[in-house]
Amino acid sequence: MNKTVRMVLPIIIGIMIAAYPTPAGLSTNAHYFFAIFIGLVAALILEPLPGPLLGLISVMLVAGFGLIGETAKASRSWALSGFASGTVWLIFAAFMFALGYKKSGLGKRIALILIKLFGKTSLGLGYAVAFADLLLSPFIPSNTARSGGTIFPIAINIPQLFDSTPNHEPRKMGSYITWVALATTCVTSSMFLTALAPNVLAIALVEKSTGILINWNEWFSTMAVITVPLFLSIPLITYIIYPPEQKYSPEAPAWAAKELKKLGSITKKESLMLGLGLLAVFMWIFSKEIGINGTISAIIILCLLILTNVFTWNDVISNKSAFHVFIFVATLVTMAGGLKKVGFLDWASGLIAGNLAGLTPMTVAISLIVLFFVFHYFFASITAHTVALLPLFLGIAANIVPTDMIQPLSMILVGSLGFMGVLTPYTTGPAQIWYGEGYIKSSTWWTLGAIFGAIFLSSLLFLGFLIL
Repeated sequence: MNKTVRMVLPIIIGIMIAAYPTPAGLSTNAHYFFAIFIGLVAALILEPLPGPLLGLISVMLVAGFGLIGETAKASRSWALSGFASGTVWLIFAAFMFALGYKKSGLGKRIALILIKLFGKTSLGLGYAVAFADLLLSPFIPSNTARSGGTIFPIAINIPQLFDSTPNHEPRKMGSYITWVALATTCVTSSMFLTALAPNVLAIALVEKSTGILINWNEWFSTMAVITVPLFLSIPLITYIIYPPEQKYSPEAPAWAAKELKKLGSITKKESLMLGLGLLAVFMWIFSKEIGINGTISAIIILCLLILTNVFTWNDVISNKSAFHVFIFVATLVTMAGGLKKVGFLDWASGLIAGNLAGLTPMTVAISLIVLFFVFHYFFASITAHTVALLPLFLGIAANIVPTDMIQPLSMILVGSLGFMGVLTPYTTGPAQIWYGEGYIKSSTWWTLGAIFGAIFLSSLLFLGFLIL
């Protein structure tokens, strides 16, 4: 498909949706906003232009036509709202942490250690990255801080040591490591209550809506039925579906040992990077106790990295990847939030409730699980998804589903939040970071997201049939 077709097709899709008569109960502005949003999704899949530019164009179209906000000032405030998102700034800081690991040499040293221990096969390296995330997941309630701020800066060094970069043989190793890391953090985010901040928000909303309290042990014991097998199989499933071109490297551990010997003892910059990296993890784990938000913690560490000369301010402003992702994510967060603001999500949820009336309780429960999961295609934030849809879906369930099914259904809905991040390049912070590195092209990411999304959703439905 040539660039002209890829450019025109999303425009045609958007115009066709806009030209369709506005459904009853939906405002004209919401209808047109949805048309622009779907056009954006189509453009992100076909990628005729860079993602950040597509996001900016979409936001400016909405603001320019006055689809959100009664005044020009209100439209401007909405258009810039994504740039004030804490998640967006945390993602930006994560890219800077990656720069610190690279500039200091610590990332290379840790990558060499992992290759020395597990590097005989690409599959072994995949499991090394997966277990690194697992060890941190119960303690860091932000998958962006965990996968993006801690795992990404280290793991991204592994493929580069095999001469696999986004622009040179990405499938050799980098694409595989990227997808394993992303899919793994989605599973661990659903495995533990404390592995994802929206999980805690979700159980608070469940308690408020239904009076049901879900504790840490109940969460883990319920979700472990599917999350443990999924976690253990993710590197292998990825190896089968999206295999690395270099599968065996029996000489790699010996080579890594020699390279480590050449590096010598740890340098001052590496020590600083290690110390500040551990400080970041400590601040993320104990954010409530110390009273500092995770995003602020990341920016504090970023400033310290510059002040201690791990890298310079010029390194920051010349980091094209970081600013590319910053604009991309900020505009997507803005667009996704707009769906709620114009009333589209409320209208869609009401439509769902009406169509489910009269079905059997099990059919209703399964339908709610599927719709709650699939609706995440419209969100660039799991927190936003939780706030916008969970109370609505719990309300629908309370009116249609028998009382004894509410508790297990609520558990599955909140337990699905981590899994959702696998769907698209923008549906969770870590996805935005790993995608931004460029090892996996957009169309491939959407395809893998659909495949693994189907696997995760099928697992949730299996759990539903067991406990509902």
